[in-house]
Amino acid sequence: MGVNNKNAQDNIQIKGNKKPLQVLHISKKDTQKKSQDIDNEQTNSQEEIKKENIAMKPQINKDDSAKEIYDSNENIKDFDISQHDLTQQELNRPLNFSEQNTDFQLERTVDEFDFDESAFLEALNANEPIGATGETISGKVIAIESDGLYVDIGGKAPGYMPKKECGLGVITNFKEKFSVGLEMEVLVIKEQNADGMVTVSARALILRQSWEKVSSSAKNGELINVLINGFNRGGLTCDVDGLRGFIPRSQLEDGQDYQSFVGKTLKVAFLEVNPESRKLVLSEKKASLVSKLTSLELGQLIEGEVLAVKPYGFFIDLGGASGLLHQSSLTNGSIRSLREVFREGEVIKALISEIDLEKGRIGLNTALLENSAGELIIDKQKVMQEATERALKTKALFDKKEQDK
Repeated sequence: MGVNNKNAQDNIQIKGNKKPLQVLHISKKDTQKKSQDIDNEQTNSQEEIKKENIAMKPQINKDDSAKEIYDSNENIKDFDISQHDLTQQELNRPLNFSEQNTDFQLERTVDEFDFDESAFLEALNANEPIGATGETISGKVIAIESDGLYVDIGGKAPGYMPKKECGLGVITNFKEKFSVGLEMEVLVIKEQNADGMVTVSARALILRQSWEKVSSSAKNGELINVLINGFNRGGLTCDVDGLRGFIPRSQLEDGQDYQSFVGKTLKVAFLEVNPESRKLVLSEKKASLVSKLTSLELGQLIEGEVLAVKPYGFFIDLGGASGLLHQSSLTNGSIRSLREVFREGEVIKALISEIDLEKGRIGLNTALLENSAGELIIDKQKVMQEATERALKTKALFDKKEQDK
């Protein structure tokens, strides 16, 4: 069995006259020459690349217009770009000298894209909503509808006033009472809706002013005349500047046949005024008391009977009214019991030291009649006998107190 040797041909002896195979001989000289040629080609390639890189560098022509631009800006550092290589950052920076006659603007000016604070605030004020709830605004009627009015109140939208808010009670001659151009004050009762419109009321403003008026009258102890327009199980009803007033039966001089007062006029005083709860209570009895109080003055010496002894003082009858002699105003000395000074039914003299018309109260004082601390306890009779002369000495004190109010 023979062996297949692919390399057997290499071992065959060349015999006879057959020419031997041509063998490529490379001399050392040729190898050096070719190596030199390759080196020369690489050198030439590197020189060409270098020339291309040099050619890619931007060349800046220093023409006259560019020179004028550099000379006109003192804040720009002068440099000779032709003598220095450009850095990578300078290469990335765009240079535009297309507008040769344009100077650099160092001073920044406001353009249409800048933020203007004053214009912004002005725009805010222009769009600021007008008419918060409870605010009083002056306006002018600009339109009349069957169900209400439109009032110009200076906002981006007019105010709307429903017919029932145009006044007190039922308005029958609606279009005759109101006309376009009529100026009036209104009260905002509902803030603006999505359209910027608020709801206003003339009725609510009238009622607010009425509460302010009666509160001031009550504080000053004023008396008013009211017309009785109805009654219920508890008392009488009346109208006070558009407000509903109530007079309890217990506050009438004669409350037996109180239904008969309907349609009559009574003089009353304010017993309770509360705008928040809309409570207005009046009193005929208090009106009689206040009428008597107005005839009194501070520092006046009065004489009255002790009606009751309380832990805090004495109640003195002043003829239809009662005054309180508080224990702090009784004497300048120390006492163990109020009854060791005065007793019920005893007639005494005292100075009027306080008059509260709003509450219908009178404050009395006997300590000012003493010449020494505790004299009223030691010699009460002497103090009461000399009370008229001693009261004259205290008049200046009360006059000063009245002036300081």
